[in-house]
Amino acid sequence: MPAIWNITSSTVTTSELIFTGGGRERPLKIVRRPRARSMRLTIDPRDASVLLSLPSRAALRPALAWAAGKRDWIEEELSRLPCPQPISPGMSFSLGGESVQLFWTPATSRTFHRSAGLLKTGGPEESLAPRLLRYLRREALVVLEQETRELATRHGIAIRKVAVGDPKSRWGSCASSGDIRYSWRLILAPAEVRRATVAHEVAHRVHMNHGSAFHALVAEMHGADPKPARHWLRSHGAALHWFGRDG
Repeated sequence: MPAIWNITSSTVTTSELIFTGGGRERPLKIVRRPRARSMRLTIDPRDASVLLSLPSRAALRPALAWAAGKRDWIEEELSRLPCPQPISPGMSFSLGGESVQLFWTPATSRTFHRSAGLLKTGGPEESLAPRLLRYLRREALVVLEQETRELATRHGIAIRKVAVGDPKSRWGSCASSGDIRYSWRLILAPAEVRRATVAHEVAHRVHMNHGSAFHALVAEMHGADPKPARHWLRSHGAALHWFGRDG
């Protein structure tokens, strides 16, 4: 696993290498990669991490000076990232492909009730955000497991365990054991995007690759061209990682 350091003003004299943009503040992180041949700066759209990748033997101080010279570019890129979407009473968001408004009153039950475009709950406001995130994870598991098993049964495919997590780099994964795991944040995406992802992972139970036969099976299972769903995730997926975040 690559070694990572947080660089602060105590180790850099030319610049603090803490970048501000789009209401965010992020320190530079250094990653040593044995196979890297040159320096590379990247901004992770999922959490706004500012990463400087270096070859294993690259000198650190010239690299830091180079990164400091890219401050304008880094801060502009940070400002272009999706806006954080903190959880608060009255907010609206997509749930299972439908828009809902979070309706909170302190005197009512903490249990979430969904009806007529409202997601109602009560209890202390300070616990609202973690409770909503737990509720969404549970909902995601229920919906994704049901859709996965229904699709697999329809096509005579064996599925073992279905689970959800919060990975940064993928929306779903399928193991050779038959276990399928999804990002719970798919419950925030349009229904067609979620179902196309389910078709993608179930198809991996037949083809553990991304060849032409695999893509043909995904389209057959989904009943439509899955490319628009993949395009939606490339264009809008990063914003799903900002749901529930303040900055």
